[in-house]
Amino acid sequence: MSLLPQLCYPTVPQLVSCAGLLAAHRPGLCTLRQVGVSRAGRPLHLLSVGHARRAVLVVAGAHANEPTGGSTLLALAERVLFERALRAGTSWHFLLCADPDGASLHVTPAPRSLFDYHLGFFRPAAEEQPEWSPSVLPPHLLPHLLPPETRALTRVIDELRPYLQVTLHGTDLGGSWVQLTKDVPGLAEPFAKSAAQLHIPVETGASDAAGWAASGPGVHVMPSAGAGAAYPSMPDDARHSTWYATHRYGGLTAVVEVPMWASDLVDDPAPHPAPAAAMRRLARRLLRDALEVERVLAEALPRLEGVEGPLLRAAKWALELVPGLAADWIHTPPADNTMAYVGSVDAFGRRLPLRAAAMLLRVLRENGDRAAPGLERLVATWSDSFARRFRARWVPLEHQVEHQSRTVVTAALCARDRAA
Repeated sequence: MSLLPQLCYPTVPQLVSCAGLLAAHRPGLCTLRQVGVSRAGRPLHLLSVGHARRAVLVVAGAHANEPTGGSTLLALAERVLFERALRAGTSWHFLLCADPDGASLHVTPAPRSLFDYHLGFFRPAAEEQPEWSPSVLPPHLLPHLLPPETRALTRVIDELRPYLQVTLHGTDLGGSWVQLTKDVPGLAEPFAKSAAQLHIPVETGASDAAGWAASGPGVHVMPSAGAGAAYPSMPDDARHSTWYATHRYGGLTAVVEVPMWASDLVDDPAPHPAPAAAMRRLARRLLRDALEVERVLAEALPRLEGVEGPLLRAAKWALELVPGLAADWIHTPPADNTMAYVGSVDAFGRRLPLRAAAMLLRVLRENGDRAAPGLERLVATWSDSFARRFRARWVPLEHQVEHQSRTVVTAALCARDRAA
């Protein structure tokens, strides 16, 4: 019987409350402590289960718009608490939410549709993301410009020296995949089996992992230094993110992605008949859609004089990525020629201007701007078109959590054998 209440997508206060229940149940085994504060002064909490030096670190909430990780973290923490075998020679540590400020801005009650999801959407600009900020900020200005959340996460990694860090991510619509900073032999087969049992497609051509080696379907290993980027315009490098901080101690990081809505169009390994032409077509649509949002923004900006904040910054940031990304798709040979990859790029190209529009809509609504109704219709149209194109089907939250949890446990056991 679970110690925890049934929750949909827990808020940060609910996460802390539930972690407190677990810690109180076994006070000799568990500790719950504050390990830092956010930019707005919100506390960052770490739940630890066990005292062994060999450690696994699980991070939730790195991206505010990926809420499944909080539910998975609680399920994992309770499982570790009650399964002695998982604690054999290993301590587990759970960072409840890496970005509590972002979590306070993304609203995910229980979305009935992609439109519902986007009405409460927030994802900060890259330099404000805890894991990603070191990869985009100017190196000569580090560490002074790093967000306090990034510094807190890095301190936890330096303290624990985990052999495995797992960061819980997700996608709005698509499939499940894993990104590894080093290969974990033995992970791919149980990952695929879990996805199949729970009717979750495996995203075999994830655009996030374009050009990376795969140790199995949907399990991607990040390229070594010096490898060419699939999208040269993108101003980031995963090797400078907090994912690589574990490498200082011989560890690795696994990024486990799971979808809220599934699409069976993202796991087709068949060759695309004309991938380069398709990429050019997707680039043109991306530019056209972004221009629609930019027109609304330009028309509204004079009325928004003095208005600033993370929602508007993030909307502008998303739009700024578009020209370079479209040029990459037009001028760079496709990193993969499969139907799955072109489908993943199609989803990415729909997602970027839709997210910018959704965040701008929230700004306009908050300021009572006259452009809000028209932009809301655009967000609704794009959300519905996205869902129809990819035949979106809701993945029950319990399936999202179970698949993500299984993948974390398998990665921990396989990586432990690798490190032994």
